[in-house]
Amino acid sequence: MIDIHAHYDDEKFDVDREVLLTSLFNEHGVKSIVNAGCNIESSLFSISLAEKYENVYAAVGFHPQEVDMFSEESFEQIKKMLSHPKVVAIGEIGLDYHYGTDDKEQQKEMFRKQLQLAVDTNMPVIIHERDCVADCLEIVFDYDVRGVFHAFSGSKETAKLLLDRGWYISFTGTVTFKNAKFPVENAAYVPEDRILTETDAPYLTAHPFRGKRNDSSYMKYTIEKIAEIRNTTFEHIERVTEENAKRLFGI
Repeated sequence: MIDIHAHYDDEKFDVDREVLLTSLFNEHGVKSIVNAGCNIESSLFSISLAEKYENVYAAVGFHPQEVDMFSEESFEQIKKMLSHPKVVAIGEIGLDYHYGTDDKEQQKEMFRKQLQLAVDTNMPVIIHERDCVADCLEIVFDYDVRGVFHAFSGSKETAKLLLDRGWYISFTGTVTFKNAKFPVENAAYVPEDRILTETDAPYLTAHPFRGKRNDSSYMKYTIEKIAEIRNTTFEHIERVTEENAKRLFGI
């Protein structure tokens, strides 16, 4: 299993981070993890994890909710991080209007700068989109970039727009939720060469552990559910999602 999006820099892992990561690779069938940055501090932490663990890789960038921390200086820091051999993506980046739109113009500006950086450096991107699908797609489609919409919760129609332009779509534990509609529809719809799996740990834990701290070992429930929806085997979905992750991120 390759977890293409997690946050092991989160304080929820402070009590057992080293023991947990070691066990994931040695005991729980996790092959690789991409730890996603949200600002300078978490991006640097992601790199430090990637330096410490052979099977951890880093994504660096500014999450839309961290827009107040974004500056020309911090942008230059992100640019420098991209030269690290274990940085495999710019992310997570995007737009988020869930808590309001007072800063949406600043979010858009920051998003565009990071997408242009991806164009300039030929790096894939990890996209965060929450309650802003029209604005997000309008901006993304302005740039010739490759990447993944992580924790995708959009409609089948939105998925088609992304797939037509070569994007990957990543599924979390939400596909196992009893009230999941769009994730289940998309798990059946997305071609197998575009499916990725993730945890977004410590968030979005799969059923029956919903509400508990998430980690990459729980990704097996996501893969099981996708296999069930697509009427195939766990091993098949595990294999194709690994292949897709390696193709996109070069890991």
